[in-house]
Amino acid sequence: MDGVTPGITKPKRLTDLAVRNLRTGPKRQEISDGKNGLFVVLHPGGRKSFAVRYRFNGRSRKLTLDRGITLAAARKAAADAIHAVEQGRDPGVAKRQSKQAQRIAAANTFRVVAEQYLEREAKKKEGERLRSLEWRRALLERLVYPTLGDQPISAIKRKAIIELLDAIEDGKLANARGPIKGGATMAHSTLAIVRKIMRWYAVRDEDYVVPIVPGMARIKPDERARSRILNDHELRRIWRTAEERSDPFAAMIRFMLLTACRRSEAAALTWDEIVEDGIGPCWLLPAKRNKVKVDLIRPLSAAAQAILDAQAQIGDCAYVFTYGRRPLAAFSQCKDEFDEASGVTGWTLHDLRRTARTLMSRTGVISEHAEQCLGHLLSGVRKTYNRDDFKLQKKAAFEALAMQIVGIVNPPQDNVRKLRG
Repeated sequence: MDGVTPGITKPKRLTDLAVRNLRTGPKRQEISDGKNGLFVVLHPGGRKSFAVRYRFNGRSRKLTLDRGITLAAARKAAADAIHAVEQGRDPGVAKRQSKQAQRIAAANTFRVVAEQYLEREAKKKEGERLRSLEWRRALLERLVYPTLGDQPISAIKRKAIIELLDAIEDGKLANARGPIKGGATMAHSTLAIVRKIMRWYAVRDEDYVVPIVPGMARIKPDERARSRILNDHELRRIWRTAEERSDPFAAMIRFMLLTACRRSEAAALTWDEIVEDGIGPCWLLPAKRNKVKVDLIRPLSAAAQAILDAQAQIGDCAYVFTYGRRPLAAFSQCKDEFDEASGVTGWTLHDLRRTARTLMSRTGVISEHAEQCLGHLLSGVRKTYNRDDFKLQKKAAFEALAMQIVGIVNPPQDNVRKLRG
């Protein structure tokens, strides 16, 4: 194995200085190190590299070592290669397999897998815009990609994920614009998205094991659930402030209270979703814009219809609540300004939906009808056999809700005077 072959100089032990002083010629040359089949290869262009010659299954083979390694590293690699041959393994095959694994890993970075996941999620909706798609991608680009994006997904360990979540929770991440706002809720949302992506990839690669385990969540389930509703005093101040303001955001707040709808549903409300359905004006919320994925009918109370009638239609703009030609957005900024005007803080727009549902119960609306007003579907055997659309019941419930709100906003005055005996 260490003998002299035609075209190769007599074996001798090389030194770092000797390797540096070797001069290339017009033809390719191989200079033996004298042990373990190691050679310095001199290329006509001036490049130098290391290679190992060995015999496996009776055939002569050559293993080219990585570029740029030192003589000491080359000798170790040659010794490892000869040891593999003695153990019955072909080091050349092992290297090719390693290179292939590296190429696969490079093609399956977390960023690549995440984008494939988002693309598949969008396709599942048959071309419809996934409501949270852009939000997920923005979160990944802001918080996850800078740290884990270029790493092969199979190389990401639990420790790396925990360190990322810690940095998000503690607000220690930053970008070119400055520090990134973090917190436990943001860390929890990040974990949820990363978990979905990794589980999606695990379905497609039988060798992949998701490194996320129970106990990594940053918020307990009972801490995530909100139970906040507006009390009568808060409702009165919010409603009156909304009446005094003429902006679309204030109108949308009152509309949300009267219809018990979600923020996204109200913000993207279009004029063509308001239809006449035999019992008066109704809001036909298409399946693509709600969670239950069926068309929902919400009969509009007279108070809700009055709010719509007061909104200006801007040219051919399709949206009801808008500052221009797009759906209402910038909710945080709008709500901060509204909170300052009303003096009521610590509530969210979704709390309006919860408040409306609670007021329905206060007015005596039965639970089944109130849930229908919220857009919740029947379950179990009732879903199979009860095919009623509850339009009349929902109309009565929304009118009762409007009357309840009016009673809270304008409570009766005590103008009765007691007479002396």
